[in-house]
Amino acid sequence: MTAPPRETLSGRLVLRGDPGYEQARVGRIFNARRPDRFPAGVLLAESDDDVIEGIRLAAERGWTVTVRSGGHSWAAWSLRDDVLLIDLGAMHDLAYEPVTGIVSARPAVKGGLELQPFLAERGRAFPGGHCPSVGLGGYLLQGGQGWNGRARGWACESVVGLDVVTADGQLVYADARENADLLWAARGAGPGFPGVVTRFHLQTYEAPRAMWHDTWTFRLDDTVELLTWLHHVLPGLDRRVEPVVAATRLPDVPLHEGTARPDGTVLLLHTTVMTDSDADALAALAPLQDGPLAGRELGHVQARTSVIEENLAQAGQNPEGYRYAVDCTWTDAPAQVLAPRLHALWSELDTEHSFSIWYGWAPRRDLPDMAFSVEADAYVATYAIYADDADDARYRDWVHRRTAALAAAHGAGVYLGDTDFTRRQDRFLSDDAYRRLVGIRAARDPSGRFAAYLTADPAGLNVHG
Repeated sequence: MTAPPRETLSGRLVLRGDPGYEQARVGRIFNARRPDRFPAGVLLAESDDDVIEGIRLAAERGWTVTVRSGGHSWAAWSLRDDVLLIDLGAMHDLAYEPVTGIVSARPAVKGGLELQPFLAERGRAFPGGHCPSVGLGGYLLQGGQGWNGRARGWACESVVGLDVVTADGQLVYADARENADLLWAARGAGPGFPGVVTRFHLQTYEAPRAMWHDTWTFRLDDTVELLTWLHHVLPGLDRRVEPVVAATRLPDVPLHEGTARPDGTVLLLHTTVMTDSDADALAALAPLQDGPLAGRELGHVQARTSVIEENLAQAGQNPEGYRYAVDCTWTDAPAQVLAPRLHALWSELDTEHSFSIWYGWAPRRDLPDMAFSVEADAYVATYAIYADDADDARYRDWVHRRTAALAAAHGAGVYLGDTDFTRRQDRFLSDDAYRRLVGIRAARDPSGRFAAYLTADPAGLNVHG
């Protein structure tokens, strides 16, 4: 018989079989495809002290610990059998220090819905995630692919400090001078981080005075010519310019007056740029105005925008209440290899909300010394979005099979935020970074209190090829 919860956690620790358990188990998971995995209990933490008590209780009962921040992990990594799941959803306060420009934020703070407006009121900015409801915890620990990322780098590079509850139930602070191993690991380890981050300290930046978007609509059959041109011009673009090609079936795309939208998939070349002036933005976008497809587009819109507007558009592409199967690959494949494969994949998108992206990152730069350590010239991710659970097996098989075929041709690895290691694994850290992380985990969590990566093949973790 399970002992009753500690009095200090009364009302916040929900054990399996208790009223409210199912809501605590999956109520905050974004993906409607929710696995049949059942924690021993869910701690709805409201403070650092709750997290500390939870870690100590888990040690007493022999439970492994998982953590949920925003609930956006496609594979629901926090959901494991017979663990203590510490849910940080009630911890989402923010504070700003104007002298240093540092904002402190809880892991459940939503980057687009909460952090961005908070900073905008203060004339500041941070490279938050594209999907506005993503919590900062998973986003930052996995690297953080966000707005203005080509110029500002990965969001985790702007993490300057952490409050962390360690495996022995102690609250410690980590930065570049104190507990520096934890800061290193927090920048890219994802669910392999050996602790519970209860607060991030983030360096913010002066908000750009101008943000513009440049959006072209093309036919699917233009894939090869479009990507061949983009691979050519990308290395010479201003790093503030962020071009993304999205293959989409959504009906609401830019179209010239009198132009009918073709059936099925179309391509959006959607580029954003953040600068100090409108003139600077237009100059940075100029190289994209006279490509080989100019004059053959279905539609074109160029206008001022904002992170809030862009986030709203992202939310429309990532609707709530649907089931998701997702995979990705970093690739250095030349356009003549990659483009035909993407054309084949994109032609198979068959639901209204399903989409796939090519995200240009070239030229690559030297990364700081941090766990995050795998990227390539282009990032490709595919999101199968559907409503019927009867389609789970079909869409999961399709997205992972198609992505594996892409990865086989000059693939470099994956980004943790768009993976599901229960179906397909690949390298997510460099070999050196992975070995270093294994050593930090062994030193910080020798008893294995914290669950690591949810994988079908532990021996194949971080193995490429």
